[in-house]
Amino acid sequence: MFHVNDTVLYGTEGICVIEDIATRTFDRKTQEYYVLRPVYGNRSTIFVPTQNEKLCAKMRTLLSPEEIHDMIRAMPGVEPLWIENEAARKQAYGEILRGGDRRALVRLMKTLYLHREKLKTTGRKFHASDERFLKEAEKLLYTEVAHVLHLDPGQVPPFIRQELKKAGVES
Repeated sequence: MFHVNDTVLYGTEGICVIEDIATRTFDRKTQEYYVLRPVYGNRSTIFVPTQNEKLCAKMRTLLSPEEIHDMIRAMPGVEPLWIENEAARKQAYGEILRGGDRRALVRLMKTLYLHREKLKTTGRKFHASDERFLKEAEKLLYTEVAHVLHLDPGQVPPFIRQELKKAGVES
């Protein structure tokens, strides 16, 4: 159960603040809703029915600073997850984005970074759908890290590189 003023990660919307828990009527159905306001971006208010387990499962607590530092330290050991078949890749990567597992997001990002670099060396182009997956994963992870550690989202990549360097890992 979440409370008013809690900050949560909601699906692919990103970080939201629970502004209210209120009873509303939509389509002639009255029920209680979490009223979410996205922190980043200029999006509409999100209403999540409190009794809808599937939608409420998309609301997750933010990582702690310690969990973020642990995640960064674990990055070098993360194994890439490249899937050759484009349709299977799109399905698997989409599920990772919707799933909200931050370690899976790191794995996805590492996979796509490495693939993009490999393509650069051969003069080939990075697929547009892979670019979208990478940007969405970066947005989700970087905004959470920024929010928790009180950084601007643009400061997150250099922060991660600095932390990896401190840990003796070159990025």
